[in-house]
Amino acid sequence: MVSASVKDVAALAGVSVGTVSNVLNRPEKVSADVMSRVQAAIEKLGFVRNDAARQLRAGMSHSIGLVVLDAGNPFFTELARGAEDRAAAEHFTVLVGNSNEDAGREGAYLDLFEQQRVRGVLLSPVGNVLPRLEQLRGRGIPTVLVDRQTENLSFSSVAVDDLAGGEMAAAHLLSLGRRRIAFVGGPSGIRQVADRLSGARKATQQVSEATLEVVETESLTVLSGRAAGEAIRLRPAGMRPDAIFAANDLLAMGVLQGLMLMGDVQVPKEIALIGYDDIEFAAAAVVPMSSIRQPSALIGSTALELLLREASAEAGFVPTQIVFPPELVVRASTAG
Repeated sequence: MVSASVKDVAALAGVSVGTVSNVLNRPEKVSADVMSRVQAAIEKLGFVRNDAARQLRAGMSHSIGLVVLDAGNPFFTELARGAEDRAAAEHFTVLVGNSNEDAGREGAYLDLFEQQRVRGVLLSPVGNVLPRLEQLRGRGIPTVLVDRQTENLSFSSVAVDDLAGGEMAAAHLLSLGRRRIAFVGGPSGIRQVADRLSGARKATQQVSEATLEVVETESLTVLSGRAAGEAIRLRPAGMRPDAIFAANDLLAMGVLQGLMLMGDVQVPKEIALIGYDDIEFAAAAVVPMSSIRQPSALIGSTALELLLREASAEAGFVPTQIVFPPELVVRASTAG
């Protein structure tokens, strides 16, 4: 079935194509009678305006691209919601892509958004993408990094201080008297994972008898966490850590399953456990989980606001880096 065109609407309403365009874009320029005739023709023909083509002709899009590391992680769901709410207030839409921690998929989404000439891109990157982002900027598409600080000041970014968050998590475990700490997270190439680990190392280095073991995972998912938890549970009791810091809450939930639901290791009596992000499910776990809270929706809305500011700014716009402080949330998985 061929879609009706503007010409079809104009012919049925008995007006010019230009008049139909005025009805769609400048209704104040047409009379009530003409408006009624054109709207009746649109309804009868089932005409749908091609906003994509119109925006391409105008060189201006009302869409924002957002690429997240893991759409299955509630942290990114809340981040996207914050961006969408802020975008809707400014009459923009957000197109969400899930890189699934894969650099190839990330690049494919960036290519797609460039082809669609989106107004700008919000990106939680897998690796070093600064050269690609410079290319996008050169073509008039600004980018704001989310959930990650930039290595330099050339791009705007909105994130939480992951170094401080990792240090806060490990310091909390150490304050409980735990000394054999394991960090569960990966891949290590993801900047957020590396920063949280660096923060944890800083805290443990300040306590002479404390040790920090790294248990790297293939991904930041519940299944990867469960595999790590099961591997730790199968060790002799004396070889297990007495505390675990998981790089995010999904991993922490999997670790909890691997320790308790698949075995009989008691949390927090034998192993204290803390995650990162403070997603809604953390409080609802079989043992409510301590976590490092990130203001996910606020990160999304703030990043969207920065992006629109840069997209509408004249030459001389100065990139802005916003870093929110993390917050320790203590629950039963460490409090007992």
